[in-house]
Amino acid sequence: MAGITDRDFRLAIRRLGGCGLVSMEFISSEGLVRQRPSTLRMLHFVDEERPIAVQIYGSEPEKMAAAARLVEEIGADICDINMGCPANKVLKGCAGAALMADLPRARAIIGTVRAAIRTPLSVKFRVGMRAGDLTYLELARICEGEGVQAVTLHARSAHQQFSGRADWEHIARLKAATSIPVIGNGDVGTPEDACRLLAETGCDGVMIGRASLTNPWIFRQSAALLAGGSSREATLAERHRLITWHFAAVLDREDERTALHKLRKFTGWYTHGLPDGKLLRRRLSELPTAAAVATAVEEFFARRSAA
Repeated sequence: MAGITDRDFRLAIRRLGGCGLVSMEFISSEGLVRQRPSTLRMLHFVDEERPIAVQIYGSEPEKMAAAARLVEEIGADICDINMGCPANKVLKGCAGAALMADLPRARAIIGTVRAAIRTPLSVKFRVGMRAGDLTYLELARICEGEGVQAVTLHARSAHQQFSGRADWEHIARLKAATSIPVIGNGDVGTPEDACRLLAETGCDGVMIGRASLTNPWIFRQSAALLAGGSSREATLAERHRLITWHFAAVLDREDERTALHKLRKFTGWYTHGLPDGKLLRRRLSELPTAAAVATAVEEFFARRSAA
């Protein structure tokens, strides 16, 4: 969720309800240690977002520990280590999912970070680099032995990226093999999926990522189903209120170039599946300013409400 789960999106999710924990987009330990302004800006959060996790990535144990200490200093509720990102630029730096193929380095990072902070520590990873080289159970045992409080498994290999289907059987195996909490992740596209993942694997929690972009209400809907209630789709008015609030926040905080990019991007997600949504997205690509995009979106919802 790099470039997506900034403060405004996290607050939107919080205010819609049902989400037990939000996480920042993952942050480079190198950027934190070097005090890069662009990286430090990503660390900003407000109390309304709590509990909040800050996810860091890197390949050097001491730099990861230094980054974790900064995470602790800002008061994050959880420090999370990313050992699952399959992006080539991350893998080339021997970070993310590359650590699943270098378990001694992974152990050194986890142990050094754990010794550096008192904040609860979690680790997210995949099943392995490739389908024929599954290392997740061994990595989980390392996490447990080094004092990690919870692990998250995205049930695909790094080589798969986001293709194919996530194999939830791996989540069930991991849950059976470790005594620390296991959070399941991968292909949770509906509230029903979230409930099914819990029931089929026995995992302790569900992490939802991409599905929240087109349906930010999925957490509220999932919580309602788990409580024995029903899942209700968001109304057009609810979509309008969300997009109006979110866009106002973006326009207030971001420079013109960043705001224009974010408004176009989030409009594509928030209007997914709505009649004439594709026409709106095509029109927005031609508009030169963030304010013009926001106005066009308001006009779109006004027309839909009057229809």
